Amino acid sequence: MLAPTPYPDIRTDSHSVQHVYVHVPFCPSICPYCDFHVLTRSSGMVEAYLAQLEREAAYLAAQTHYRTELDTVYVGGGTPSFLRDHELATVVDTIKRHLGWGKHENTLEINPGTVTPSRAMHWKALGFDRASVGVQSLDDATLRFLGRQHSAQQARTAVTTLLDAGFAVSGDLITAVARQPLEADIAGLSALGVGHISAYTLTIEPGTPFARQGVQVSEADEERGFGLSARLLTQAGFERYEVSNYARSGQRSQHNLGYWQNHFYLGLGPGAAGHYPAGQLGESAQRRSNPPLHQWLQHDYSALDALPALASATAAQQVNGRVTEHLTPHDTLTDALFMGLRTAQGVDLAAWSGRTGLDLRPLRAAAQRYEAQGLLLQQGDWLRATPAGWWHLNKILSELMAVGDDTDSD
Repeated sequence: MLAPTPYPDIRTDSHSVQHVYVHVPFCPSICPYCDFHVLTRSSGMVEAYLAQLEREAAYLAAQTHYRTELDTVYVGGGTPSFLRDHELATVVDTIKRHLGWGKHENTLEINPGTVTPSRAMHWKALGFDRASVGVQSLDDATLRFLGRQHSAQQARTAVTTLLDAGFAVSGDLITAVARQPLEADIAGLSALGVGHISAYTLTIEPGTPFARQGVQVSEADEERGFGLSARLLTQAGFERYEVSNYARSGQRSQHNLGYWQNHFYLGLGPGAAGHYPAGQLGESAQRRSNPPLHQWLQHDYSALDALPALASATAAQQVNGRVTEHLTPHDTLTDALFMGLRTAQGVDLAAWSGRTGLDLRPLRAAAQRYEAQGLLLQQGDWLRATPAGWWHLNKILSELMAVGDDTDSD
């Protein structure tokens, strides 16, 4: 297995935040497989959301334990393209005034049914240069099963319209749907000229309509979708740079690479999560999770709620529903493994040992057992999953993280 093309590490130092995620929770309808924090639009709710987003952005901009030097912005949901033009313009203006705008990439998640040529040009004028389009399938029967409101033709037209407007376009596909013509989905989306495709396995999450209906995904459909996506997209000229993500040359998602490389990022909006530099002694970093919309709207950001001193290095604190987890070096290593082994590049063990102060020799020894099975590969300081290892990644990560709990500081 050849070493993949290196990913640029665009962090500057341990106190620089270079990515922002903004969650827009509103959707025209709720898909039966979705377990994200989403809801349909109601009177006055969008206005309240926009006002609170302004307060949260101002609060995050006022923090002193990190600097915001943005390379990427990602506005997702939900369906942010469902916002009216002036509402989305307010979101963008709020981010730009308080936090800045991405130097390298600014992504808008888009539902195909919301795209028109004039709206595409409006989104481009706001500063978005990348469109992540929820195609999911190009087969009408599959779309109906998934509860999608757009048709296959609407999806094709949306992608073409966005490409014509100058966007770098990524299309999402859902795989492992029974009787889905996946070969045609992949061939059709590739032929439209998108530069990036995310192929995600249909997962039945607890509490979703699909779960309540007893919908199941067979292991055979899951494995077929996983393998077929990799084979056909690779043959079509896409690089598999992450377990579920494929890109043509120069079109990797820089924002998502920030997640997978365990960079710091701000999370704004209800249900959003963020990864922040350490703000107190005794922690390696912070993970913050916002509550759902109604509780998020009640949060008083004007109070600049400083957290009290840590009771312990691993304590999690909750203020008005917002949870702050204080990550230890072991937590940071676990995150680095969990995210990094999803990528073709893998994890630089020497770098993470240096950053966390942990002795990773026990982890290297555990990895050798999977290397003998052809599931992991160690090349110098780098640990990678092979394509076969990606299929077994959850099992591999479970053992490696358990070994990580036993590592000691040097």
